Amino acid sequence: MPLLTGTPSALDTGDTAWLLVSCALVLLMAPGLALFYGGMVRAKSVLNMMMMTFGALAAAIIVWTVVGYSFAFGDDVGGGLLGSPLQHVGLHGLMAASSNGVSPIPVILFAVFQGLFCVITGALVSGAIADRARFGAWMAFVSVWTVVVYAPVAHWVFDASSGSHVGGWLANQVHLVDFAGGTAVEICSGASGLALALVLGRRHGFGKDPMRPHNLTLVMMGAGLLWFGWFGFNAGSALAANQKAAVIFTTTLLAGAAGTLGWLAVERYRDGHATSLGAASGMVAGLVAITPSCASLSPLGSIAMGALAGMVCAFAVGLKHRFGYDDSLDVVGVHLVGGLVGTLGIGFLATASAPTGVNGLLYGGGVGQLGRQALGCLVVMVYAFVVSGVLGLAVERLLGFRIHVDDEVSGIDLVLHAETAYDLHHLSSGRPSFHHGLTHPASQPPERAG
Repeated sequence: MPLLTGTPSALDTGDTAWLLVSCALVLLMAPGLALFYGGMVRAKSVLNMMMMTFGALAAAIIVWTVVGYSFAFGDDVGGGLLGSPLQHVGLHGLMAASSNGVSPIPVILFAVFQGLFCVITGALVSGAIADRARFGAWMAFVSVWTVVVYAPVAHWVFDASSGSHVGGWLANQVHLVDFAGGTAVEICSGASGLALALVLGRRHGFGKDPMRPHNLTLVMMGAGLLWFGWFGFNAGSALAANQKAAVIFTTTLLAGAAGTLGWLAVERYRDGHATSLGAASGMVAGLVAITPSCASLSPLGSIAMGALAGMVCAFAVGLKHRFGYDDSLDVVGVHLVGGLVGTLGIGFLATASAPTGVNGLLYGGGVGQLGRQALGCLVVMVYAFVVSGVLGLAVERLLGFRIHVDDEVSGIDLVLHAETAYDLHHLSSGRPSFHHGLTHPASQPPERAG
């Protein structure tokens, strides 16, 4: 996406209104993800899991505003590798800018929209290290990660050259097709999550003790909010209320539905049961795969893409048991694998009749685009994995990333946050608890803090 500059008179109020709504939809994905992830963990760590999402929301958007946007969308200073780090510090220069005539929307709104992409990507990573990470260490990690991992990748993938503005190398030199973030969001989060899972090691009892989701109702509510917000994520990336946005809205809807059916079909065949967790996970897998390809496929192509992603990811979540890494909430199996399916799938299923105007192999396009897609996947995956791993090791050494095993066993919520998600003690003993009602525990007398 080109850097937007210009005069306020160039604003299109309809497009601006659509992007404002889209920003709100993407923001809603954060609490949706918190519910989705929170329901998937055990009851003793649900608050910590949700706090990691809300913490990522707070930290990432601030860091993005201060320096991240400039790294991602500033004028290129390194052969397509990085934007100018000082050009838009604190969103400097964007208060009055609006448009270059390509996308007649306020630049500052575009910056916020892209910042919310960063928020969701960082929050997704936390699912790989659920139940065992120190909250302060996570906050330090996601703040630095925003600058050294996400912002450079966003520059490579999203920052298109326009006029005198020079953007990222994958978008402009390789001509990777990734409309809304199969590489920058999905593969980046999945590879980063895998690196952190290896750094922190396996949870106590992994592979031996049952670690089933504690509240599938929360999971399904969160999944529904994610699907709702995803329309802003994908269709909002059109940056206009137009035919392109309408096509993308349609492909996003269809892929989510097809992903649900694909995952459930695998479960029914393999296990004999179609589960609520499978329905929610399949929906997310279909949406992950359509994220890069939403502007490249026909409606039937989006159904095929979603169904394929649902089926492939249903098998891929079992890889952690085969290879022994503890990806707690299947960030690798759903987001890394689903991102690969969607990004590579453009090389097969893309049709020139869709907004991006590219033909894949099945539409007579040859292997060229598939090669470009594969290169983009490989580069982002390796970069995110290596840099996230190094950063995770640094945080572990300096701050201590992994909580003590005794604290993990007793309950990370109570140890790190002095709270529990469910006031079971109050229900069982009848003793008043400071978690009952709306009063913050810090305002309660000391004798009631037990």
